[in-house]
Amino acid sequence: MHHKKVKALLICTIFLLCLTLGGSALFGQEAYEDDVFFVYQPSNTIPAGNFGQPNRLWVSADAAILMDATTGQVLYEKNAHKRRPIASTTKIMTALLAIECGNLKSVATVSKHAAGTEGSSIYLRAGEKLTLEHLLYGALMHSGNDACVAIAEHIAGKEELFVNLMNYKAYLLGARNTHFANTNGLPHDQHLSTAYDLALITRHALKNPVFKQIVATRTHKIKGPQGLRYLANTNQMLWSYQGANGVKTGTTNAAGKCLVSSATRDGRLLIAVVLHAGDRYADSIRLLDYGFQNFTNHTVVKKGEVVSTIKVNEGIKAEVPVVADRDLVVTIPVKRTDMIDRLVEIEPVLQAPIKSGQKVGGIKVKVNGQFVTAANLITKEPVDLLPLHKLIWHRMRRQL
Repeated sequence: MHHKKVKALLICTIFLLCLTLGGSALFGQEAYEDDVFFVYQPSNTIPAGNFGQPNRLWVSADAAILMDATTGQVLYEKNAHKRRPIASTTKIMTALLAIECGNLKSVATVSKHAAGTEGSSIYLRAGEKLTLEHLLYGALMHSGNDACVAIAEHIAGKEELFVNLMNYKAYLLGARNTHFANTNGLPHDQHLSTAYDLALITRHALKNPVFKQIVATRTHKIKGPQGLRYLANTNQMLWSYQGANGVKTGTTNAAGKCLVSSATRDGRLLIAVVLHAGDRYADSIRLLDYGFQNFTNHTVVKKGEVVSTIKVNEGIKAEVPVVADRDLVVTIPVKRTDMIDRLVEIEPVLQAPIKSGQKVGGIKVKVNGQFVTAANLITKEPVDLLPLHKLIWHRMRRQL
């Protein structure tokens, strides 16, 4: 018993490290942009009410949200923070965690417990061996509940341990109204999330190139016990909506018909979530169309763009330009740049010598009075101290 406890503790420790490092450092997979999990940073969102709920936009879903994936701003919401069952949309988190913490080419042996999982299935057999990558295709494309359990057991030893990691990951991402009780979304009183949390998790997942590729795949073949399994994605948006590239369906009696969808047009990526919908596809199309037609992304400041200058005391130059350390992009209604305000806070004077890239302030951007995003302001170039003879002369003049 003591050895089992030590083993469980070791597994948890390793995977907590995996979560904080994004998996890449431990398993050698390529890291991706914004791969930071060790600190909670609230998502930059604009409540939908600030843009005005459009009277003409109606959805049948009990809960829904439309989010711009680049900025994290909410363009529409309906009961978006109400906790409710989410069915197989759970598998977004299952897959994301597995990709970050596992080796895609590692081989999993399917247990009797995994093979016997009820509900939607890719018909795994006990003792069958598949790569983690194949199991992920089975889970995300064909919604295999059995594949999810096999994934969890392969990575964490037990499904329960993996579920704990799913909950911890949700907490790190700011999905504070989410609680997972299993890996696949089968009905459970404590297995709940919200439309907003699902959009938040999906926004992060779509930054992962492996996840993004799988959820955009229409058909695929994976290994079977006697040949190949042919998979067709359950998300019909991939066939019917221009620019659709994800993400996941879900259906149970308790959750109703659910869909997390995404689409890209003109360089903009939108995420729509509908839960317990009368027509999940019509709702999703309506939301995505609304977002593409009525909103646009506006670059307020580009990385490296000069925002201001600061006077330099006793430097070989009288002032130094300061630049943003990253792009600042916001989502606004079409032709409404008047809704954007930016606040620049910088040091009034700097003392030479100054290093290039030295942090000297910040810039905050608001849309319609609500904070959206921010960046550090840094010096664009170094400024050396005056030569000694000039420095002495400068200080003498200042004393006179």
